[in-house]
Amino acid sequence: MAEFSQKRGKRRDDEVLGSAVDFLLANARLVLGVGGAAVLGIATLAVKRVRPGWAGYTWGSQRTTGLGPAARPQEVGRTAQSWHLFLYPSNLVGFALSFVKAAQALDALMCLCLQLIDRATSPRDEDEAKGDTTCLEDSWKELSLLKATPCLQPRPPPAALSQPLSPLPPSPSAPEGPADDHPQMSPPCSSPAPLCLTFQEKLLAFERDHVTIPVAHVALAKQLAGDIALELQAYLRNKFPELPFGALVPSGPLYDGLQAGLADRVRLLVPLVLEPGLWSLVPGVDTVARDPRCWAVHRTQLEFRSRGSSPWDRFLVGGYLSSRALLELLRKALATSVNWPAIGSLLGCLIRPSVASEELLLEVQHEHLELNVAVLLAVTGTDAEDRLLLAWPLEGLAGNLWLQDLYPAEAARLRALDDHDMGTRRRLLLLLCGVCHSHPALSRLGRRHLTQVVLRLGEEEVDWAEAALGERFLQALELLISGLERASLPCHFNPGVNLFSSLREEEIDDIGYALYSGLQAPEWLL
Repeated sequence: MAEFSQKRGKRRDDEVLGSAVDFLLANARLVLGVGGAAVLGIATLAVKRVRPGWAGYTWGSQRTTGLGPAARPQEVGRTAQSWHLFLYPSNLVGFALSFVKAAQALDALMCLCLQLIDRATSPRDEDEAKGDTTCLEDSWKELSLLKATPCLQPRPPPAALSQPLSPLPPSPSAPEGPADDHPQMSPPCSSPAPLCLTFQEKLLAFERDHVTIPVAHVALAKQLAGDIALELQAYLRNKFPELPFGALVPSGPLYDGLQAGLADRVRLLVPLVLEPGLWSLVPGVDTVARDPRCWAVHRTQLEFRSRGSSPWDRFLVGGYLSSRALLELLRKALATSVNWPAIGSLLGCLIRPSVASEELLLEVQHEHLELNVAVLLAVTGTDAEDRLLLAWPLEGLAGNLWLQDLYPAEAARLRALDDHDMGTRRRLLLLLCGVCHSHPALSRLGRRHLTQVVLRLGEEEVDWAEAALGERFLQALELLISGLERASLPCHFNPGVNLFSSLREEEIDDIGYALYSGLQAPEWLL
């Protein structure tokens, strides 16, 4: 009976001690987290060292073998015997030594945690990362947890992710070559096109895309204009053999390098051969029209050469050669008498006269381009200054007068100024013509308006290099705006002529608003 009571007391002591250990280990894991789990592992190793056969205890407050209520008597006895051996003095000494080692391991583990926290919250360079990796390996070696696991390559720290990776070592199968002292550089990437262009660059791009005409198209347009001139000259000589027309000569911006796209017309001059001494020029301001733009062609020597002695006397109105009468004659001939389909098939294009326009226009359609040819009756070489007068559809009292054409003088002046300083005045004129032609409001500004602006700017001693082309463009807009505010744009070669006099007030307002908006944001005009 005494022996049974002794065994029962020992079993009760074992249960109390086991409950205490369960409580301590469970709370250690709860409070310490990862560190508690490590302490549990260390404590287990220490207990195993004291009693190698004790492996039936699990973490937590539940025991799967030996201590449950349904444990077999032999297992209960074995467990009690294990705790009984555990309480021997020699075993207590071993247990103390094990806990000393566990304390040392816990100290190393805490150092490791602090290092991990410090590494995660502070940027480091490569040298510090290598040093931390070595320190971590040493700490883990102290815990004897790397003996059975291979050493893995450490991941680079977050701060080093943006740095280029070191090149991989060459494979053994690769052929050996001379070692390169310098690191291999990746091929330079082509720089992307700039997203934001300056106004100068946009202006040059507009010139390249919308103003410049391909050389092949220029040659084709000149060939078509020359062929049409020959065919029309043959027709006039056959249709009106009594009227002395001169040789038809195509001219205009296309032949002077001032063609802004193919929208500009090719000028086909039909000169009238007047008898010397029978005709004189009278300024328009001295006539009843009082128009400084025009001239009158007066018939003289009527007392010596009676009316009818000149083939052009049939077109006299009040003693003056009427441009309107000649225009009507030529208009009817071009519209009804000329076989344009046959001429077009011969030249490989489609030609038809324009009925809507008051001018004598021929619309030419080719496979590669479209062309407008203006047929202009001209009077030349009748005075010492060699003025060029054109039969133009004028209104009012100036209907029978001849309009003075200043284009040859203006083109020659621009060419002389550019040749003097290698300037870009003609390029500026082409840009202005291209911009105004493509704008609905600015299309009312013709070449003659823009030429006067460029001539006025061109006479100034400023920088006319290509780099200053954008600045000159803006100055031209400012000059146009100032002229519109005064409703005045004097002609360069005839200051008495106001080129804005033909514009209505509404048109001036529309043009001025478009130019002012373009001056604030010039890219909108391109």
